[in-house]
Amino acid sequence: MTKLWMGVLTAAALSASASGVAAAADTITVASWGGSYQEAQSKAFFKPTADALGITIKEDTTNGLDDVRLQVNGNAVKWDLVELGADECARGTKEGLFEKLDYEVIDATGIDPKLVHDDWVGITFYSVVLIYRTDVFGENGPKTWADFWNVEKFPGRRALGGAFATETLTVAAIADGVPLDQVYPLDIERALKSLEKVRDHVDAWWTSGAQAMQLIKDGEVDMASIWNGRASTLKAEGAPISYTYDQGVLNADCMVIPKGAKNKDVAMKALAMFLKPEIQANLPLYIANGPVNLKAFETGKIPADKVAEITSAPENAKKQVLMDPSFWADHMIEAQEEFDNLIQQ
Repeated sequence: MTKLWMGVLTAAALSASASGVAAAADTITVASWGGSYQEAQSKAFFKPTADALGITIKEDTTNGLDDVRLQVNGNAVKWDLVELGADECARGTKEGLFEKLDYEVIDATGIDPKLVHDDWVGITFYSVVLIYRTDVFGENGPKTWADFWNVEKFPGRRALGGAFATETLTVAAIADGVPLDQVYPLDIERALKSLEKVRDHVDAWWTSGAQAMQLIKDGEVDMASIWNGRASTLKAEGAPISYTYDQGVLNADCMVIPKGAKNKDVAMKALAMFLKPEIQANLPLYIANGPVNLKAFETGKIPADKVAEITSAPENAKKQVLMDPSFWADHMIEAQEEFDNLIQQ
């Protein structure tokens, strides 16, 4: 082989190698919660962002902070962006699990400052709501958490969240009569005692939104706590259900870049796109979760008849209690342990 051809082949190999590196750098993996919620995110956030930035966004699902912790501590980070509950984000900050965010790239204007932090930022609002089957109760089903706890007045099969103590203990406090504006700081022991009253009447402790949705859809339970996005999907599918935002638990999901993520810079640009008002405004077109960037409501993209369905719309937000991620950053581990012990008895 002549030196000329060797040089050509070497140059070609170097070029191919460089383009391969560039292609890899332009691909990121985003992990979210799966199901109808992630399908909505894919249409609202991921695909428009991939098109705008000319990148590839692969999707995966997560079960929460434990997954991120395992990847980071094991030096085996496979995700570039991960969605978590705000309480998990606050906890992960204490453990040093996330990369710092660059707010020269990310514009957080329009987002509640309580949800803007050095290493995590809010991404959407959602709620835990009470849902019941109208083919069992008609329109006279349980309307409050105290009703849900009242097994004599409202007999039937029940389901509560079994993986997220933060949400279920908040619900338990409301059921015990704590006014919405006094729920936080949460009296964990009172909430546990409240939960103990209904524990033996709970037929299923769901651990994912898809499971909660299926339990109601298949009629395996007559009433349940459920994330509002799943409830709205059931309603859209024509399931015989009823729910409102009264006494809902309003919470934010956040997004983080795990410490050691391989494509941090591209992930930062993608996250910045996810948070733009015009991208945020896409979400309610597919599911009833709320934009975290309230400037989304100023874009004109959200139809007026959709606003009443959105969890963070002003009329809905004032009926709910807002979860306090800072409180749970300090108390989540002990509360989850006591909660797990209680429901497993």
